Order: sequence, then C-alpha cells, then structure tokens
Amino acid sequence: MPWKISSLTGERLRFVRTALKQAQPLGQLCRKFGISRKTAYKWLARFYQRGRLGLHNRPRRPRRSPRRLAPRWIKAIGRWRRRHRHWGAKKIRAALQLQHPRTQLPSVVTIARWIGRLRLSKPRAPRTRPGPTLPCLEFTAARVPNQVWTVDFKGWFRTLDGTRVEPLTVRDLCSRYVLGIYLLAHQSERAVRAAFIGLFGGYGLPQVIRVDNGAPFGGKGALGLSRLTVWWLRLGIGVQFIRPARPGENAGHEQTHGVLQAETAQPPAAHLKAQQRRTDRWVHYYNHQRPHEALGQTLPANWYQKSPRVYPELLPSWRYPRSFLTRRVRNRGSIKWQGRLRFVGRAFAGETVGLKALCAGVQEVYLGPHVIGQMPVCDPGGMRPVRRRLCKPPPPQV
Repeated sequence: MPWKISSLTGERLRFVRTALKQAQPLGQLCRKFGISRKTAYKWLARFYQRGRLGLHNRPRRPRRSPRRLAPRWIKAIGRWRRRHRHWGAKKIRAALQLQHPRTQLPSVVTIARWIGRLRLSKPRAPRTRPGPTLPCLEFTAARVPNQVWTVDFKGWFRTLDGTRVEPLTVRDLCSRYVLGIYLLAHQSERAVRAAFIGLFGGYGLPQVIRVDNGAPFGGKGALGLSRLTVWWLRLGIGVQFIRPARPGENAGHEQTHGVLQAETAQPPAAHLKAQQRRTDRWVHYYNHQRPHEALGQTLPANWYQKSPRVYPELLPSWRYPRSFLTRRVRNRGSIKWQGRLRFVGRAFAGETVGLKALCAGVQEVYLGPHVIGQMPVCDPGGMRPVRRRLCKPPPPQV
C-alpha cells in the first residue's frame, strides 16, 4: 500500500483511529490516505481481532510446509559434511542410508541445497565474462621446409603386454618429412615438452606449428592457449589451430597416421621398447625409402633441410614499452592489480604480462606482442579473455 512515511504501523494506526471516529465517509478517508477500500477493511478487521499488534506485517512464511525437510535431517547433513569436508551429496546420502535403511531419506538435490545453505561448501568463483573477438588468422601455406610443422597424437593402442601407448607425431608440412614419433605413456604437457626439446635441438625451430584444439595443445582460456603453446610463442614460434572436430584440415598428417597404423601397429609389438624400435625403423623408411606422391614420387629426405633457427639455451623474456605496467602471473594463474588478485589464466603461470591503459577503467592485457584479454576495473572476476574467430584454411596439403 502506498504509505508516504517510513512507519507503516503508525500510519495504519492513525487511519484506524480516524475511521473509528466516523467523522467522514470511508471512501473519502481512503482517498486521503491513498489506499483502496479493500485495504481499509482489511486493516480494520485485523485491528478488531488483535488490536494494535494486528497492524504489523504478517510473516509470509506458509503456516504448513508438508515437504519441508525435518530438522533432524538438516543436523545430520551438517554433521556428516563437517566430519568429511570432501564428501558430496551422493556420499552423504549413502552414509545416511546405511544408518537408516528403512527410512525415506531426502534426495541428493535436497542434500546438496542444504550443504550450500549451511555454508559448508566453497562459493563458486565469479564467471569470467567473454572478451573481445579478434579477426581470424589465415593458415600459412608451407613453401619451404620448417615453415610449418604439423603435430598431433595418433589414436592410442596397447602393446601385447597391455602397455598403453600414445604416439606423438611431428611432421614437416612442406617436405612431408616425419621429424619424430614418440610413444608416450600419456598426453601430458611435461612429456610433450621433453619430446620437443629434443626435436628443437636436432632440427632447429620452425616458424609455425599447426595443432588441433585438444590437450595439451589447446586450452580454454585466452586465444585457446595452453602452457605448451605459450612456451612455443615465447620461442618465437607461431601457433595455428585447426577448427574443432575438423581433422580433415590436417589431412596430410592424418594420412601419415593411417600408414603408421597399418605398417607398425597391426599387430603391435610385444612391449614398449620393441614398439619404439619398430617405429624408429619405420620413420627412417618413410623418410629415406618410401616415395611420396605429392613430391612427384621423390623422397621426403631429398627435400628437407634443418632450420637455421637454433634452440636457445635460455628462454628469451618478453619486452614491453615503458608505458606498460608489468605483472608476473602467479602459479595459479592470477596477478595482483589494484589491491586484489585477478585471474588471467593458468596457461600463463610464471610469465610476465603487460597492462596497457585502453580507456578509463579498462586495461588491455598483453603477452609479449599478443593481446590476450581486457580487464575492466568494475569486473568482480578476472580478465576477459580474447577469442579468435576460426576461419576455413586453404586446401589441405597431403
């Protein structure tokens, strides 16, 4: 009701007292107080029932809640959660089921809701808002060796002793030269980095590496980068991603996988070392004995030359203009800016990023020459990561 002052109870009491005097018609009195006849009769009836106490606002809680959770279950949920901090709603319900096998228990959804109401769960981090979108990058056409390397994981298989094998394959796009095949135990960033350190030491650095969006190459943060691809960028190597679920855009590499599968893994070797020896012999055969149709039935080894770019012993550091503010990214992917932590991305942990004032209250975040996001002051979360539109590459080179 549109009372004009802050004390609703006092105004209602004044209305009731005036109405009880019957000095003026009720309709005229309602217009004076700015209420309807229905509201007037309601407050008069409540005053007759309970006096001045009836003019207070009633609680909106329902008188009966048949589906309300019993207090004993709320206490039990809190007790189990405090005893086992890492148990979720499903495990707590299973524990309650063992204690009360013949009793109808609250559902998993209800238990999860009460864990949150009791403040026994960590609040979710604020969702990062999307940042600007950059134009797509055209795929580099490989015209000379080491201009583009293609990298991918062939589908895993098991040797005869049951060992799981994840073949990492690296190939030069121009000469079709297979630079190396590493049979790894898992697709981890550390294992792939160790393999590439050996490749860079033996063949030098390429200009561009083309990969898919899966781990450990792609990430969910700015520009789809991961720790591995950030390392490549720091070495001065460009990174190009094919479109998701488009292996045909790397058709030449997939063709090599097909030949590798047919000639080395059907059937597989007895154990991992024997499989690696068989694979190394196949790489030499593929490069030095097997003619390639796309090369005019010549050998890939006749076309490939090592890169003149040498792998540096020390990683070069990022350099920024003097007008930039620099911050070092912490292990969990955050930087300290304006007195609080701002999440930038785990892929940039250990790196130094530059902050450039874009406009009032907005900072543009750089990783070397690459724009990775924007950071408005008003955002409660972290950086708004930059996305790049994916474009269709040129016809694949087989």
